[in-house]
Amino acid sequence: MEKTLEFADLLRLMQERSTAFQAAVAAAPSLDVQVPTCPEWTLLDLVQHLVEGRHKWAATVAAGPADALTIVSAPVAPREREAVLDWFAASVRELLDALREAGPDRGCWTWWGTSQSPQTSGAVARHQLQQLAVHTYDAQVTVGVPQPLSSEVALDGVDEFLTTCCAGTEPWPHEPAVVDYHATEGRSWRLRVSDGRTRVTRLPNGATAGVDAEPADVAAWGTANELVMFFYGRIRTESLRTEGDRGILDQLHA
Repeated sequence: MEKTLEFADLLRLMQERSTAFQAAVAAAPSLDVQVPTCPEWTLLDLVQHLVEGRHKWAATVAAGPADALTIVSAPVAPREREAVLDWFAASVRELLDALREAGPDRGCWTWWGTSQSPQTSGAVARHQLQQLAVHTYDAQVTVGVPQPLSSEVALDGVDEFLTTCCAGTEPWPHEPAVVDYHATEGRSWRLRVSDGRTRVTRLPNGATAGVDAEPADVAAWGTANELVMFFYGRIRTESLRTEGDRGILDQLHA
């Protein structure tokens, strides 16, 4: 079974994506330009969303084990571009400092309590890397220079999304289903979806089935970057190669 990214790598990649995000914002003609992949937001709205998230998660990680989200006041956005860039960079430093202080294994509140991801600062770092990565892509699309996620980030992103956002005990109002996802980089995952018990398994070496011979109800192939962008609604099902009942994918990711 492939390992997930080490904690130090997560922090390094968060800083790297932060730098790429700032470069995209700096290149924009205006902070008021609309974000095509988040059409309800301007670029400034996107920055504010990320700053609020870094601020909130830094406080939540610093609070340690808790039964509820740490409530912090929403920061007020500046309007001048250099101030906005400094504001964003400071929020990332705040989160990285909190994560370094906590280390990867400290417990903290998370919204994914029943998933296959632990309620730890390390899992927060893993999820926040993906938030930064996808929103960096959004900013790059806005200025016309979209870049795919690196394989390092995207492969971990597929696994992180499935284990954090899909695997849990959320109600599933449809028939139970078996869904396979295959990254062209050579990794595969099987998601068993049912009412009250959804779990993901990593399949060995890009296999098309798990330890048993049960076929999937639907399978999807794409690069790891394409799978992450599909999960986060940046591309449509039609962008992936699929076999089986594609309607299950639409239900699952609605």
